Amino acid sequence: MPIVDDPYDFGRIAAANSLSDIYAMGGKPVCALAILGLPLAKLGVEVGAKIMAGGAAVCAEAGIQIVGGHSIDDAEPKFGLSVTGVVHPDKLWRNSGGQVGDVLVLTKALGSGTLTSGIKQGAVSAAVAANVIESMVSLNKAAADVAATVGVRAATDVTGFSLLGHAIEMAHGAGLGLEIDVSALPVLDGAWETLALGIAPGATGRNLAHFGASVEWAPSISDVQKQLLGDPQTSGGLLFAVAPEKAQFLVDGLRAAGVAAASMIGSLVAEGFQVN
Repeated sequence: MPIVDDPYDFGRIAAANSLSDIYAMGGKPVCALAILGLPLAKLGVEVGAKIMAGGAAVCAEAGIQIVGGHSIDDAEPKFGLSVTGVVHPDKLWRNSGGQVGDVLVLTKALGSGTLTSGIKQGAVSAAVAANVIESMVSLNKAAADVAATVGVRAATDVTGFSLLGHAIEMAHGAGLGLEIDVSALPVLDGAWETLALGIAPGATGRNLAHFGASVEWAPSISDVQKQLLGDPQTSGGLLFAVAPEKAQFLVDGLRAAGVAAASMIGSLVAEGFQVN
């Protein structure tokens, strides 16, 4: 569903979001099929053309083409891609390979959920809106390329289940616990302010109710900080579990490749889910 008003940007965001699933598994995208729903009587084919153009532009950046798909006259606009990718079975990343002591590295700043809600409410500046859109249209290709060179034990992309949800899934998959350091989290400009205004998608509460129930929150963690952990991300970053001796090397490589937000945000531990 659209999270911004501009149809071209909507197409770019949706395409980048779809491609992340391939990058999160260490794969290389090969081609994509488009799925487009559009209320033609309300928006017209011109809007659909702009959405498709945005999606095609991001696919071109990824080195692939949209080779087909399906469109339908629908009650509400929707757009996405079914992306095919390839990876050698021995090099496939899963979210379950982490080990005790592994460092968690996040590649994109958080806050797209609250900020896109803020855009809809007219509560953020044009500069803040442009910045979050730029984050969402950015491919995770560079991050995946660097991680493949350095070597990581587990990976996932951070999307609708929020950082908290996807990190807990990674820990669960390995039969482990985790610790997250809130002060180390990269945060998009304006996100703290929109959260402080009480602007949050409905999924934030659902994420915190489901995943947060098993978390041991430090007494110093505020409700606004909890909301950031539960903020659903659209086209969020990759989350890696990497051996501690490789963690700084990974972060340095990511930043050198233009992944400026790359940060060490916590670690996998033997048991328990702690946010400090």
